[in-house]
Amino acid sequence: QVQLVESGGGLVQAGGSLRLSCAASGRTFSSYTMGWFRQAPGQEREYVAGITRSGGATNYANSVKGRFTISRDDAKNTVYLQMISMKPEDTAVYYCAATTSFLIRTAQYEWNYWGQGTQVTVSS
Repeated sequence: QVQLVESGGGLVQAGGSLRLSCAASGRTFSSYTMGWFRQAPGQEREYVAGITRSGGATNYANSVKGRFTISRDDAKNTVYLQMISMKPEDTAVYYCAATTSFLIRTAQYEWNYWGQGTQVTVSS
């Protein structure tokens, strides 16, 4: 089992940048594929980005491709989401997730563990 705690959210102006972090407990962090999801008010939670166990592969939703970068540091049990050129439509609660799947999955039910989320607000 793994516990996930997100940090780094906040208020940023359009065009600005933020870096989210997700710290994981446990000694088996490197065995999980990690991902980020987000949920805007009144909308369903949506997939944002994923990274495989080794960090050898990443995947992004079309809406963030070219602006967001996911990375991981297994020595620190942490996964990151670097966000640049942010837009008001990026406003949401961002969730970190972990899955035992070897592949990056975009459906919520494929992910086994979730953090509590961190609020990101982009002002226009």
